[in-house]
Parts: sequence; C-alpha cells; structure tokens
Amino acid sequence: MYVYLYDNYLNNKKFHSVLKSIEIRLVDYGIAGKILRLNNYIDVKPVIEDEIKRGAKNVVIVGNDRTFGHVLSRGATCDCVFGFLPIGPDNTIAEVLGIPEGIAAADVLARRRKEKLDVGWFNNRFFVSQLHVPPAKVRVVYDERFQVTTPFKMEVVVCNFQPFYWKKSKKDNEEFVVHPQDSKLEAFLRPLTKAGWFGYNYEDPSIFPFEEMEIIGDGPFVVEADGKTTKEVKVKIRLAKNKITMIVGRDRKF
Repeated sequence: MYVYLYDNYLNNKKFHSVLKSIEIRLVDYGIAGKILRLNNYIDVKPVIEDEIKRGAKNVVIVGNDRTFGHVLSRGATCDCVFGFLPIGPDNTIAEVLGIPEGIAAADVLARRRKEKLDVGWFNNRFFVSQLHVPPAKVRVVYDERFQVTTPFKMEVVVCNFQPFYWKKSKKDNEEFVVHPQDSKLEAFLRPLTKAGWFGYNYEDPSIFPFEEMEIIGDGPFVVEADGKTTKEVKVKIRLAKNKITMIVGRDRKF
C-alpha cells in the first residue's frame, strides 16, 4: 500500500497539470494510493505511524527539498520504504538521488531500486538534507582530536543528501557544487577574513569528513536544518544509528 504526502504549495493551479499526469502514470503502474496534504503545523511522524498501522508499506514525499527535509527529519525512524516525487522549484536533493522532476519520477518509483541511506543527528534531532550555520563566532572540534578556529566569523555547512553550492565572492558568476557522499557526513568550513573598509571576504571552503563534530559558539548562534531554524550555543553532530530505506534512481550521485 502506498501513501503520498503532498506539500501544501502544490495546491497552486500551476502544478495541477503535472500532478494529474503523475497520478495517471501511478495508476498505470498500479501504485496509486492514499493522498494526504501537509502543512507547516502537521507533525508528520504520528501521521506516518498511523498509516503504517493501517497497512502502508511505502510513503512517498511529493514536493521539493523543504518537503523532503520536513518529512524525513521527523519520520526517519518509521519502518517503511520512502519515495520522492520532486515537483516545482528548489529540488537539489532529487538530483543526488537520481530522480528526475515531473512525470519521469513515477517511472523511478515504479522500478523500486532501494538503498539504505544515512541520517544525521544533532542535539537530539534528526536531519537528512543539510545543516547550516551562517557566519558566526564559533570553533569546530572534530572527533575530539583537533579543532578549527578563526579570529573572525566562520560559516559551517554539514551535508547529508543536499549538495553545498558556493561562490568565491558575491560578484563571482561561477558557482561551485560539492556533492555529499554516502556513509559519512562532510563539513564545509568557510572562514571569513577581515577586508579593510569593505567588510569580510570568504575564504575557499575546507572539507572535512567526520564521525562526530561539535560546533561551539562564543554566544548563541543560528542553526538551520531541514527548514527549521533554532539558536544554539553548542551543537554535537554525528550519523544516526538508524538508516532510512529510499527508492532511488539509476543516476544517483552515490
């Protein structure tokens, strides 16, 4: 049995045509199922658990990066197979998973190529896409063995599914992409250097694979993970013990 979790933004008329085409394709494959519509106030974990009790074996996320993170950061421990149908803008995770946007995603779902994928953990919360600390006065400790500090501010990005995009400067037209790898987390550190009267400049990022990492601030700093923003003074990050089972495409990046 399949359950489809639709993001609320898909109610917009401009998505009706592609949704209808996808739903017809799912019927053709015999994998149509129950449709549930999400909003920001729904805790998806009990919703998924209730559907599993009713017999659901497959839970398919329909939306974009934000939808993906919103569902899996809460539902990562649920005992089911997850799928993903990317629709609309802001879909970087789909490329990593090898899932094309639109109706072709239904073909990937029907093939049921499954992989066990990593889940990140920090401060008693899961994250699946990316954890981001905007520039702040922090130091980073790796595996309790060495630390990275800077006299100024530092930006920290920890990638799981979602790639990290960066430019050497705001005026730079070239954009660099670093894809996360499976079976480990990677941290990308970008120190800022003082640049006279014109504020700060970014250095090129350093990349550190790790098993456990701590980010410690001089004061509270912002942490963004899977669409949720909090303020922390210390963050401990590692891979969670459990993995999720996800339907992926042949052209996945791992």
